[in-house]
Amino acid sequence: MKSIMEVRRALTCVLLSVFLCAGDAQDSVPDSVLNCCEGDVLVLLDSSGSVASYEFFHMVDFLKELLLPFSLGPDQVRVGLLQVGTEPHLEFSFDTYSSQDGLQAALGRTKQLKGNTNTVDALLMARNQVLKQGVPGGARPDLPRVLVWLTDGVDPGEVQEPMARLREEGVAILVVSTGHGNYQVLREVVSPPAEEHLFFVDIDDITIISEDLRNAIIEIIRAERLQVKSVTTTTAQLEWRPVLAGTGYYDIQFGPIRTGQTGGTGGSGTSPGTGLGPFQRITRPGDASSAKLIDLHPDTTYRVTLTPKANLEFNSLHATFTTLPEVQPVVQTLSTVTVSESSTNSVRVSWGPLLPHLIQGYQLEYSALPTGPLRVVSVSNRQNTTVLTDLQPDTQYLVTVSARQASGRERAMTVKVCTQEVLPALSDLQLTTVGDESVQLHWKGSYDGLRGYWVTWERGQSQRSTLYLPPNQLSTTLNHVPSRARVCVSPVYRTARGEGLCCTA
Repeated sequence: MKSIMEVRRALTCVLLSVFLCAGDAQDSVPDSVLNCCEGDVLVLLDSSGSVASYEFFHMVDFLKELLLPFSLGPDQVRVGLLQVGTEPHLEFSFDTYSSQDGLQAALGRTKQLKGNTNTVDALLMARNQVLKQGVPGGARPDLPRVLVWLTDGVDPGEVQEPMARLREEGVAILVVSTGHGNYQVLREVVSPPAEEHLFFVDIDDITIISEDLRNAIIEIIRAERLQVKSVTTTTAQLEWRPVLAGTGYYDIQFGPIRTGQTGGTGGSGTSPGTGLGPFQRITRPGDASSAKLIDLHPDTTYRVTLTPKANLEFNSLHATFTTLPEVQPVVQTLSTVTVSESSTNSVRVSWGPLLPHLIQGYQLEYSALPTGPLRVVSVSNRQNTTVLTDLQPDTQYLVTVSARQASGRERAMTVKVCTQEVLPALSDLQLTTVGDESVQLHWKGSYDGLRGYWVTWERGQSQRSTLYLPPNQLSTTLNHVPSRARVCVSPVYRTARGEGLCCTA
């Protein structure tokens, strides 16, 4: 007989072995399964009174084993659990758990509802809330959805119609029956092919279908997508879900799609497929999930093919993308316009910079404000100044300078210029002495635009006196004018004085 100490030691080893197996269960799953998929899986669990407690316990354990290998998260697999009873009960929704620890603990806490088998109402809840895309807590848009129905097969109700609606909306339906359900009904509700999506199994042997059912789910939600991100004029970033579990390598081929080409064969230096130009090839190790493509051509459409290379055969992934167009540097073909040498009937207009290699020519459009006729002058691309002539005196003009580029683009700048006012000189000034230190002045005037006259004279000791007279007064008498004093009269216009005349007393 063994001693008590030996028995205790043996029991300890058995228990430790059990705990280690449970803790390492997911670690033993290949990485290719852990990170394989992206989709939403809803488990419809028969929790009614027709299911014995013993059966329900085994169903929950089966679910824990079935779902354990999947990586959970917002960008991977999400799992929801909906129980069937007299009233359906959503145990947890898709966005509740994002880790296996949380999911496994929640499954372990699941309690049986008992009651009637009201599968129809549960399917209505699944269709209108849980599996509906675009609603809070619902399924994600553009990703596969799977309904796994776990039932004892006893009196499921009229499930054909709600199941058909789910299939029409893109939901894949898989069924596991542990009892003696109606085979024809269950075969009718599953998604084809029925031989891969319908399972009849005794509750005591349910674990033997775990791998087959899991593979069926994987085939539906496998994330075989090659994404192209961060595209620039010469680079692009490829991202994919790793399927090689660190073994083998990824073969990546990419090349431009030739426009207008309708046929072709793959060969050395030519991308496999139709209408492709010379390709490039790079490789990445089996644990990689991204690659950067470099030395691409701007504004070019590329096709890229990623092929996992390993002992097992994998499907190739394809994607097409277009690089960004090259941004031409901004050149200020016209940045300054200046005005100089303004006279009564002409003005000089200058502009810059002078870029004859970019500019085909210049055009000047000008008109008197507010409603003068438009005139146009064309200037060579090697000239950056011109004189506008035959203008009206004392008039404001709007001048637009346009630079015509070889590409057809045009840049323009507009300025306002003013011609000078006509300032007629004074004529025929006469000075007459009318007494001691008094003189009388006479002159001729009455010009257009005249505002008045400005009279100045010397009073000795470097002193000067001034007098402003209205435009209709053409004479005046000055007193206290010393001998040999200089007297001047100038016409005054709106913008300046005109040229005057002077006499000596």
